Amino acid sequence: MTFPPLRVSDARDFGRVAVLMGGTSSEREVSLDSGRNVLEALQARGVDAHAVDGIPALVDALVHGQFDRVFNILHGNRGGGEDGVLQGLLEALEVPYTGCGVLASALTMDKIRTKQVWLSAGLPTPKFVRLSPGEDVRAAALQLGLPVFVKPSSEGSSVGVARVTDDAGIEEAIRVARAYGGEMLMEQMVVGDELTVGILGDVALPSIRIVPKGEWYDYNAKYIADDTQYLCPGLQGDDEIAIRQLALDAFRAAGCSSWGRVDVMRDRASGALLLLEVNTAPGMTSHSLVPKAAGQRGVSFQELCWRILEQTLPATDEERADA
Repeated sequence: MTFPPLRVSDARDFGRVAVLMGGTSSEREVSLDSGRNVLEALQARGVDAHAVDGIPALVDALVHGQFDRVFNILHGNRGGGEDGVLQGLLEALEVPYTGCGVLASALTMDKIRTKQVWLSAGLPTPKFVRLSPGEDVRAAALQLGLPVFVKPSSEGSSVGVARVTDDAGIEEAIRVARAYGGEMLMEQMVVGDELTVGILGDVALPSIRIVPKGEWYDYNAKYIADDTQYLCPGLQGDDEIAIRQLALDAFRAAGCSSWGRVDVMRDRASGALLLLEVNTAPGMTSHSLVPKAAGQRGVSFQELCWRILEQTLPATDEERADA
């Protein structure tokens, strides 16, 4: 699918824009990095954009009528902007914002419930077990079968992830589970290619195959290391068509819209594509994947930010007729 033409050409149509970044979640530093890049890109195209750090500062500014719309680049929950809380606030204040709505944001922040929705829609995802606080991690690992990943159900950016390949790994997983306290997801580890597909409106961007130098794509490989390889497109021919369609189906099944990213594994033995999770406010750092995929389609970082912000404008009569 090709990109539609830009909806507006005059930056003044956006009014005064808050680029919401930082916050108090475990992903604060990544969000600040993303936010600085978005702010610079919008300002370079003439948008009257300003940095705002965290939800309380945004509320104060909105109460005083300082902004017309919000570019949300907060990451995570509990002070991040991906769990539906911010979205509900902005809906109540009738302030347009980028990204998914209340329901989709809240759902996809919870990996377990997202998987349950996918399974109900007949979409493939690795086998998993839900671990309540205090539940026996060792027994669950033996039930599911090693190797597995254990991760907080509602964190992102590989925060708090433990890889369990043997009994020693189980002890680390128990430590992680105790540190986070909430529900944990234990997921069967798929051996194969790690891929991701960015979504922009109704367009699935080219997939990216991630090849970390280490054994897996952890926080360091995502945001710090410079030796991770990103192959785009990640697949070829019918396989590439299939993964883009699967990503769109998964995005829509979770009620998502606007833009985001869907993470997928391809099993090395069977070739099966298995859905991992949705990110509704993907990173926009120098290491981030949605800008890389957009660039492969000829969309610059500045244009990408502009297109995302355009989605906060009301639909025209012509667009409503085509919907």
